[in-house]
Amino acid sequence: MLEVAVIEDPSAAVVSLDPIRARLLASLADPGSATMLAARVGLPRQKVNYHLRTLEQHGLIQLVEERRKGNVMERVLRATAASYVISPTALAAVQPDPYRSPDRLSAFWLLAVAARLVRDVGQLIVGATKAGKRIATFAMDGEIRFASAGDRAAFAEELAHAVAGLVAKYHDVDAPGGRDHRLVVAIHPTVKTDPIDAPVQTGTKEL
Repeated sequence: MLEVAVIEDPSAAVVSLDPIRARLLASLADPGSATMLAARVGLPRQKVNYHLRTLEQHGLIQLVEERRKGNVMERVLRATAASYVISPTALAAVQPDPYRSPDRLSAFWLLAVAARLVRDVGQLIVGATKAGKRIATFAMDGEIRFASAGDRAAFAEELAHAVAGLVAKYHDVDAPGGRDHRLVVAIHPTVKTDPIDAPVQTGTKEL
C-alpha cells in the first residue's frame, strides 16, 4: 500500500468524491470483505459490493485474497493507498496556471504554484512507481511569528536574496548529466488546526 496515491483520471476523481465510496476507502486501510464492510458502514452487502466494484475498476482498491466461506468465495480487498490526493490534471482544461499571472505577492498565484506542485510531484510518483525507481525530494515545513507586517516583508526580502545566492552558487546550466529541479518557497498565514505549535520540520526523502 502506498502512503499517498495521486488521482489523475477525472472519472476516478469523481468516484473517490462520492461520500459512501470515500467511507469505504477509509475503511479499507485495513483489508476487508464486502460482508465486513457492510457491518462497519451500516449498509446492505449488495450495495457495498456495487461500490467496491466501482472503486476496483478505477484502481482505488485492489484484491488481497480470495477465501472460501461455505459455498461462497469471499473477496478480501484493500485500498491502494492510505490517503489520496486529486491532481489538477483531473481538471486539465481549468487547472491553475502560474504563468498566467506571475505575481509572487498574490495568494491566487501561490495557490496556482501549489496546484502545479501537486500535479508535478504526482506525475513523478506515478512514473517512479511504475518504473520501480525513487525520487529525491526535499521539503521544509514550519511556522514563524512576525511582530509586524514590516518584519514579514523584510524577512521575505532577505529570504529571496538568500535563495537567489544559493541558486547562483549551485545552478550549472552546462553540467553534463545534470538534471533540472523546481524550487518552491512559500509564506502564508497559518490556519490553526492544532493548539500545539509544531517545530520546523525539514526532510530529504527519496520515493
